[in-house]
Formats: sequence, structure tokens, C-alpha cells
Amino acid sequence: MESKFSFLINLLVLQCLAVVCVSQDFDFFYFVQQWPGSYCDSAKSSCCYPTTGKPAVDFGIHGLWPNYNDGSYPQNCDSGNPFDESKISDLIGNMRKNWPTLACPSGSGETFWSHEWEKHGTCSESVFDQHNYFETTLGLKQQTKLLQALKTAGINPDGSTYSLENIKDAIKEGTGHTPWIECNRDSSGNSQLYQVYLCLDNSGSILIECPVFPRGGKCGPEIEFPSF
Repeated sequence: MESKFSFLINLLVLQCLAVVCVSQDFDFFYFVQQWPGSYCDSAKSSCCYPTTGKPAVDFGIHGLWPNYNDGSYPQNCDSGNPFDESKISDLIGNMRKNWPTLACPSGSGETFWSHEWEKHGTCSESVFDQHNYFETTLGLKQQTKLLQALKTAGINPDGSTYSLENIKDAIKEGTGHTPWIECNRDSSGNSQLYQVYLCLDNSGSILIECPVFPRGGKCGPEIEFPSF
């Protein structure tokens, strides 16, 4: 009897390890949002509005990216689980509004979302299925409200120049956590606010202080916040 009981316990443990209790093969997530005015006023990239029209004057989602504490990251983890729009059919309207594509040629967003799921999302399958991955990321945008935090601090997307530290302080005041600010260069070579990184724990449910910040995209002490 005891032997049979031990066998059953061992079987349950193995099933748990195989299905439910698989530890996440990453340490935290970057949640990345981008300012469309900077994407479209860059010396390096062209900009095309989506086929659904010009996006709202707001930060758009870039992605939710699993990362390691040493600054590296997993990618393209499951070629057997490609993006399937039918799995997020109830989110499409929200996606087009809050996760718009600005790449050329104009598209409706599916190519962008497919890239994000297949490169990054498949590496978080221990936490999210496709629907939960996109639904969670949309919820994070509503939770963080970057533009509102900046405007509350008197930082507006009007082409003016602002202190990098003031921008970081405004976002920390609004979200409770220190952001990483990535800048790009406009057509005149000026540094401008481009992307904002915030971090979550490896469950993807709790904002945390970032264990490590990205490399590259560094800003000067004063940066532009372009209009869109």
C-alpha cells in the first residue's frame, strides 16, 4: 500500500513539473511603450499610419519582453505556437487603438503583433497563453497611464525640451517605479523621448524596480517631447 502511495505521489510530482510547476526560464519582464511622434520623426526610420488611420495622440505599446538579470533575453522560443489572430479576436479593437503599427508599408497590426508574440511571447508560455499575453499587456498600458503622468507634471508633447530627470521623476510619481527612458534622434539630430521601459516580476503581474536597464538608446540631460 505504501509503495503504491509513493508511486502515486511521484507521478503527481512529475506531472506537476511537466505541466504546471515549470519554472519560468527568465527573471523579469520589460514592458515597453513608445511615443509615436518620435517614431515618426526619426532620422533612421520611416513612418506609415495604420490602414485604420492615424493612431491616438498617446503612447503605444511596443511589447512585453521576458528578460534575464544579466541583460540578455530569450527569443523565438516555440516555433510550434505561431501567432493566431482568432485567439485574440475579442481584443482586436483594443489592440488597434493601444498597440498600433507605424511600420511601412501601412498595415492593420497583425504583422507587428505576430512578431511580438513569436519573438517574445512564446518565451513566456510558462505564464501566458496568447490571449493572456496580449490582454495582460493591454491592461498594463491602462494601469501605467504614461501620458497622464507626464502632463500632470507639466510635461507636454508640444515639441518643447524637458529635463530627462524631470521626465523620469514624473513617470515614477505616476507609476510608483523608476523608468528607463530610451531616446532616438530626429531628422535634425536632436535627442527626443522615444520609449519608456518599466519592469514586472516573472509572473507578469507586479510592477517592480528594474533589475537591470537596457543598453543603448541613451539620452542627453535635456530631451525633446515631439508633437504627434
